[in-house]
Amino acid sequence: MEINFVRRGPQIGPGTLVVGILDGGALTGAASSADKATGGAVKRALAASRFKGQPGQSLELLAPAGVAASRIVLAGLGKGEGFDTAAAERLSAGVLGRLLTGGEETLTFAIERPKRAKLGEAELAAHLAFGALLRSYRFDHYRKVNEDEQPTIKKVVIATSDAAGAKKLWRALSAVGEGIFLARDLVNEPANILYPDEFARRAQALKKLGVKVETLDVPAMQKLGMNTLLGVGQGSAHESRLVVMQWNGASGGRGKAKVAPLAFVGKGVCFDSGGLSLKPANSMMGMKGDMGGAAAVVGLMRALAIRKARVDAVGLIGVVENMPDGKAQRPNDIVKSMSGQTIEILNTDAEGRLVLADVLWYAQSRFKPQIMIDLATLTGAILIALGSEHAGLFSNNDDLAGKLAKSGIKEGEPVWRLPLGDAYDRLVKSKIADMKNIGGPHAGSITAAQILQRFVNKVPWAHLDIAGVAWQDGEQKPLAPSWGTGWGVRVLNRLIADYFEK
Repeated sequence: MEINFVRRGPQIGPGTLVVGILDGGALTGAASSADKATGGAVKRALAASRFKGQPGQSLELLAPAGVAASRIVLAGLGKGEGFDTAAAERLSAGVLGRLLTGGEETLTFAIERPKRAKLGEAELAAHLAFGALLRSYRFDHYRKVNEDEQPTIKKVVIATSDAAGAKKLWRALSAVGEGIFLARDLVNEPANILYPDEFARRAQALKKLGVKVETLDVPAMQKLGMNTLLGVGQGSAHESRLVVMQWNGASGGRGKAKVAPLAFVGKGVCFDSGGLSLKPANSMMGMKGDMGGAAAVVGLMRALAIRKARVDAVGLIGVVENMPDGKAQRPNDIVKSMSGQTIEILNTDAEGRLVLADVLWYAQSRFKPQIMIDLATLTGAILIALGSEHAGLFSNNDDLAGKLAKSGIKEGEPVWRLPLGDAYDRLVKSKIADMKNIGGPHAGSITAAQILQRFVNKVPWAHLDIAGVAWQDGEQKPLAPSWGTGWGVRVLNRLIADYFEK
C-alpha cells in the first residue's frame, strides 16, 4: 500500500475523501469545502442522522453529486483539545478497516488539526498515515483468499498543510511499522514452520540492515553452562538456539563504545506444550505465540536499524521448544544455571523463566549494559491481574520503570507496575536448591519476576510480562487486525528515542 503526503487543496477525489466533523456537528474547513462542492450534501446528511462528530464514529455519503469522489466519509473528531496522535491513528485505522476490501483504490484524508489539539499539522498527518499502515496488515500466507476478501486500497493520501514536516516524521514511524509487522509475522507463524533454527535464520536477515547477528548452538551454550535454557528444549526434536543481535548506531562498531549498550532480552518458546507437566488441550491452543517477547525484540532491532537510531543496542533471544519426550526435563530435576545458581524444577510448564535466567545472565555478564529489559509471555496470572489492556511491569529501578510507563502511555502500549520484595522472594526458596521454579498458587506473576531478578545482579532492569497483550482472541483492536499484535516494538522504540539516543 502506497502512502503519500500532499499539500492540502480544494480537489475532492478520486476515490474516498475523509473529512473531520467536530463535536456537536461543526464542520472543519475541508468538510465545509466538501459541503459546498456537493450542494450542501454534508449538512443535509448531518441533519438526517444521529452522528454529531463524536470520536470513533463516522457517516458515509455514497456517490455524492458534483465531485469526483465516489464517497465522502465524515469522521468524528470530538472536542478539539482531546484530539491527539492516538486519536488520529484510531481514526484512520477505523476508516481504512471498513474500506480495505470494499472496492475503493484511493483513500484521501483531509483532516485539519482542531483548535487546542495537542499536536501539530505534521504530527497529525504522520500519525494518520501510521494508523492506516498498522491497520493494513494481513497474514494470508496459508489460505486462499477469495476475490471479495482481497484488499483493494492501493494508495492512501494524506492532505496536509505541512507535507515536508510530515514526510520527515514518517521516515521514523514507517521504520517502527516495519518492526511491528515483522513481530506480528513471527507470532502468527505456526510452530511447524517457525521452530528454533528457523527463527534464528530469520533473525539473520537483519544483517542486511547493518545489524551484527550471531547464533549460538547447543554445544556453544553447553560450554557456557546454559543448562536452564537447554533443559527446557531437551525434549524437542528441534535444537535450541541463542541469537545475539547488535546495533551500533552510536559507536558505529568502532572499538569499545563510550556508553554501555541497552540490552533487550526476549523469551522465544516457539511452542509450549508444557513439557511433561503437559497442558490441557485447550490451554495448548495459541502456544505457538509463546515467543512473543522474542518477536518484539527482533522487530525492535529491525526498526532501530531502518531508522538509523543513534544508540548502541543489543537484542538477545533464547529460542526453544518445550515438548514432552523420553529426554525431556522432569519435575523434581535440579539444574545448574550459567550463573551457578541451582533451580529445582517443580513444574516443567514454568519454563520461560528458565530460558530467561540464562539469557539475562549472559547479557549482563558479556555486555555490561546500562539497562536491561526483558519481554516474555510469562504467566497466565498476568491476565487475571491486568487482562489484555496493560502489560505487567516489574523493575528494580524506579527511574527506568517511570520512563517505561511514560513511553507506554505515549505509544498506546500501557504498562502497570507490580511489586517485588523479600516476602515474595521467600516463596521461591527451595529446601534442596537455591530456588524452585514456581512459587505456589498465589502471586504467580510476581514470583516469576522474583526468579528473574536473581539473574540481573545490580543492572537497572525491567521485566515486561506480555502474556495478555502479545496476541488477541475475539474482538480485534483497531490498530492490530491480526492475532499477533506486535506489542512491545512501539514502547521500547519510544523509550530509546526519548531517553537514550544521542
